[in-house]
Amino acid sequence: MADNKHESILMAAQKLFAERGYDGTTVPMIAEEAKVGAGTIYRYFENKQKLVNELFRGSVARFAATLHEGFPEQNDFRERFRHVFYRLVRYSREHPEAFRFINETANAYFLDEDSKSDFEGFMDFIERHLDEGKKAGLLRELPAQAFIAIVYGTVFHLSRMFEDGALEPSDELLAGIEKSCWDAVSAD
Repeated sequence: MADNKHESILMAAQKLFAERGYDGTTVPMIAEEAKVGAGTIYRYFENKQKLVNELFRGSVARFAATLHEGFPEQNDFRERFRHVFYRLVRYSREHPEAFRFINETANAYFLDEDSKSDFEGFMDFIERHLDEGKKAGLLRELPAQAFIAIVYGTVFHLSRMFEDGALEPSDELLAGIEKSCWDAVSAD
């Protein structure tokens, strides 16, 4: 039962933080959404900042696991790019609130050193592969943040359009978008 309450609190907080932001979300709001008393939240978390940091680290860990799962380390760079693109899309579709939460929280003032370190580790994985692609002459000579803006930004906005029903995802559409992202960053 206790684990269910803990998970309910985290899921309620994620929903509210994704919708309202950290500053726009109160502990009583989280308690109401989780269907627990506010005092119950304080049994699991010292304060709202501890809660948001645990939630952030868990979300980043699940996101990283999605990217790492089946990663074609030995395959050519183009295949690795395709893998990352489709895993970004997969995570954004399967966990839209977590995806929004990570995006809106990654540089927030309330993140503790452990959360910042976990996110930096996640970004290091991406940047390491981008650097490999640049060294091999496969990617344009752009800063890592520019690549991330082009590809990740595209997936982020697509995820919102899929969620809102403005675009209907299909294999053909995703293949075209993935190719467009590749064309935008490749050195060819």
